[in-house]
Amino acid sequence: MKDKILTTGFFDQPAPKLAIDLLGKVLRHKVTLPSGNSVWLAARIIETEAYEISEKGSHSSLGFTEKRRAMFMSPGTIYMYYARGRDSLNFSARGEGNAVLIKSGYPHIDTLSPNDAIATMQSFNPATNGNRTPQKLCSGQTLLCRSLNLKVVDWNQQTMKSGRFRLEDVGYRPDKVVQCPRLGIPVGRDHELTRRYVDYDFAKYCTSNPLSKLNWQLNRDYFILNVQV
Repeated sequence: MKDKILTTGFFDQPAPKLAIDLLGKVLRHKVTLPSGNSVWLAARIIETEAYEISEKGSHSSLGFTEKRRAMFMSPGTIYMYYARGRDSLNFSARGEGNAVLIKSGYPHIDTLSPNDAIATMQSFNPATNGNRTPQKLCSGQTLLCRSLNLKVVDWNQQTMKSGRFRLEDVGYRPDKVVQCPRLGIPVGRDHELTRRYVDYDFAKYCTSNPLSKLNWQLNRDYFILNVQV
């Protein structure tokens, strides 16, 4: 199957469904190196979180501001903001104020983004003690953006451009998805909503593995969705 570049129409669906459908899709960003050569950096999405204006955990529930404008724009608009001072990537979904956070990914290697691209991703996102392992390069929303060199100043309130930054369907869809509560939502702001979605087979590489949580029970603290058609 030839990889399919997805258009903004793909994002025109409710945020929870979009969050599931984004799993397995590949983000690909073209960067120019100091040498003048260009390289496509790529990561498969393995973890997402859905946000809707009707719930208190969403930025948009606090009302419209210029910084939050992208959440109120048409589906597929890029919403980037600073999380703990570092870049974070979201896409607007169907309905004003609704969006999906790209929580983590896993490096994707193919002919367009060969194994050499890993070294470039490591240079953008080094660990304190040297190179970050490929498995840990994108295991968090800000690590993902650093590894792909995605920045608020470049992409916030923009739409994807196939020659620079795009989303691709590479023919992969998870067999099973873990559904669980989102991370970092304060108590009292709908923290209990299960709107975090993780590719089951890549759970150990996501921000925090829901399958390894002590005292968590299936069908109480998390759920397994069979999503293959």
